[in-house]
Amino acid sequence: MNKDFFTFSEYIKKDQSLLTPSMEDYVEMIYRISGKNGYTRINELSNALNVQPPSVTKMIKKLANAGLVNYERYGIVTLTQNGKIKGHILLTRHNIVENFLKSIGLNKNLLEQTEKIEHTINEETLNCMIDYLNFLNDNPDVKIKFEKYKESK
Repeated sequence: MNKDFFTFSEYIKKDQSLLTPSMEDYVEMIYRISGKNGYTRINELSNALNVQPPSVTKMIKKLANAGLVNYERYGIVTLTQNGKIKGHILLTRHNIVENFLKSIGLNKNLLEQTEKIEHTINEETLNCMIDYLNFLNDNPDVKIKFEKYKESK
């Protein structure tokens, strides 16, 4: 029996970080929205994430306890310095995964697939994606050949 093989949920348990995927989604979205004016509000987050305001409030309280956001009841939500750093990292990771998926020709359900993948990859995998994307940028002929190959199938 292979001792290195686990079920998906066991791999996830082994790789637990401070933030759950939902918490990461909130921090990333707060970072996106607050980039415009430095803050967001519960209703903006509710609309952006398609969740009910009470659920947003509950999560914001968890993120405040984790030291990632500042929040006053019925007020604005801002990221702490740690929250800004984490938000930047999460948005960068999202964009790398999305660009990787685009580069292999994924168009259908791009956002959904990006969201599913971004929460499960480690730094090594992310760095491999970056290397691959940089390779394609440095070798546009390879990208063109791959696109032609995909079209011929």
